[in-house]
Amino acid sequence: MNAEIGHFALNLAFAVAIFQMVVPAIGAHKGWSGWIDSARPAALAQFGLIGIAFVALTMAFVSSDFSVKLVYENSHTAKPLIYKISGVWGNHEGSMLLWVLILSLFGATAATFDANLPPRLRARVLSVQAAIAVAFLGFILFTSNPFLRLENAPFDGRDLNPLLQDPGLAFHPPFLYLGYVGLSMAFSFAVAALIEGRVDAAWARWVRPWTLAAWMFLTIGIALGSWWAYYELGWGGFWFWDPVENASFMPWLVAGALLHSAIVVEKREVLKSWTILLAIMAFGFSLIGTFIVRSGVITSVHSFASDPKRGVFILGILAFFVGGALLLFTVRAASMQAKGVFAPVSREGALVLNNILLAVSAFVVFVGTVWPLVAELVWARKLSVGAPFFEKAFTPFMVVLAIILPLGAILPWKRGRLARALYPLRGALAFAAAIMVLVFAVSTGNSGLAVIGAGLGSWLVAGAITDLWLRTGKSGVSRLARLPRADWGKALAHAGLGVTFIGVSLIMAWQVEDIRVARMGETFNVAGYDITLEGVEQRPGPNYDSVIATMNVAKDGRQIAVLYPEKRVYPVQSMPTTEAAIHNGLFRDIYLVIGDEQKEGGWAVRSYIKPFASWIWLGCALMALGGLVSLSDRRYRVAAGARRAHGHAQPAE
Repeated sequence: MNAEIGHFALNLAFAVAIFQMVVPAIGAHKGWSGWIDSARPAALAQFGLIGIAFVALTMAFVSSDFSVKLVYENSHTAKPLIYKISGVWGNHEGSMLLWVLILSLFGATAATFDANLPPRLRARVLSVQAAIAVAFLGFILFTSNPFLRLENAPFDGRDLNPLLQDPGLAFHPPFLYLGYVGLSMAFSFAVAALIEGRVDAAWARWVRPWTLAAWMFLTIGIALGSWWAYYELGWGGFWFWDPVENASFMPWLVAGALLHSAIVVEKREVLKSWTILLAIMAFGFSLIGTFIVRSGVITSVHSFASDPKRGVFILGILAFFVGGALLLFTVRAASMQAKGVFAPVSREGALVLNNILLAVSAFVVFVGTVWPLVAELVWARKLSVGAPFFEKAFTPFMVVLAIILPLGAILPWKRGRLARALYPLRGALAFAAAIMVLVFAVSTGNSGLAVIGAGLGSWLVAGAITDLWLRTGKSGVSRLARLPRADWGKALAHAGLGVTFIGVSLIMAWQVEDIRVARMGETFNVAGYDITLEGVEQRPGPNYDSVIATMNVAKDGRQIAVLYPEKRVYPVQSMPTTEAAIHNGLFRDIYLVIGDEQKEGGWAVRSYIKPFASWIWLGCALMALGGLVSLSDRRYRVAAGARRAHGHAQPAE
């Protein structure tokens, strides 16, 4: 009965979403309070019904109900429970159900907690959210029904893709979807503001927490995906510029620009049109990512489906919402006039430059991602765009962004002087220069990348600390604890970006790779570490067979670690996977991989020494923590700007 209950609940949710899309919108237009108020219970009912459908599908996976086609294709009785549960979204149909569940969660959250929103605006926001839900619920019901039954239930399933049988599947997609889908709230607020014809400081105050939450979740999701690839794929890469990786990175960049732009709208009531456009494009890039993953038009290891019909459906959704929003934008753009003026050298000017750099960076990534598709359609040529293009085209914009971030945070509003802003940063500049000299002194090759990356990262970290200290005024340390949490959040996020800069640049410049055939008991040296293959044994797993090596790592005669790299073979799908053994450290990772046994004797072994690898994810964690700390700021929680919603908003000074 699970499948039937789930399918029925999904159909009811579709009907409720249609109601929520139409009735509150009409009520807001006519001023009918009863119709306006219907948006809140409808949003809660939609979330509840989709939740029932999701639970029903989860129960089908947990109970190994192989009469459900999706369970048969993506599960197995021998699979551990955690992978039965995470396997719910380890496929196209289940992941789309998780997608709409999170979409309805954001709508229900807005209906519950945004009590300070003007009723008409809230009704319009929830109506737009419901319109997105209608589109994707229709997509699921008509093209991707997860509750289809098989006429004859098989005894067992085909098992889940072995690469997905990892704890990463339990956390990476949900967080990524929370970010992806969370940007729909910024989109809904933008469309609602365009319908009302009013964008002011209060609107910016309302939209910022939703954008910040989405950006924070997207940061966590991208970081988890990067870490998953790092330890699972067996060669220690953390970013591959894969189309689907790019599809998550583009909305992250645009969401970052939107956050900074919304600050300008809130404080100075300028950049209104640009902020609305960023809100539309941020969600637009999320839809592009959905299209790439599920259409098969671009080859990716992350692809869930390769169905052109589904791709056309999603393309239609993308065209309708983004195209419709842009059309509305062109009609209403003239009404969004800026009220304030500012000099080029000012905090507003720095934030504008920040926005341009992030937006252009996202466009560069977009061009590199879709160019193979364009080349095939226009010239019938098979092309691939790899890391060299992205590193050369994308990196310069990030370098400039890193330079201006500390300056922009210190510059005053309206008008400033560059020399006056640089003076308090002299300590940060000296610190960054000292780090650059130190890195250059210890570099043995590729010193340019290491020196510049470490210098920029240090500049960002020191700049964030300086900005935080300057906000204490003459009170010094006693004032730090009383600073607004948003100030702490900004400092943590900027410092986290700097730490990631350091990690990425140093691992790319200094990592050491060694590939060889190692014999039992043989010791070999990699970057000063003595590695010995002490033994290899076979062990059975719950639904796989594994070969596990025992490898001793020592340095200067002192044992560092004993590592157990593993190679698994899943009999159901006859697919091998690699489980790297990693000894994590603050300043380096030792990364060992066991390969196949060789005919001549010995085993293929890959060894990597990866300096500062952990700093990549430490920086991401700091950025996400910064977002969380900012969200906890009382000004976000009470939506102080809402009190001026019905009046004429004045620029904050």
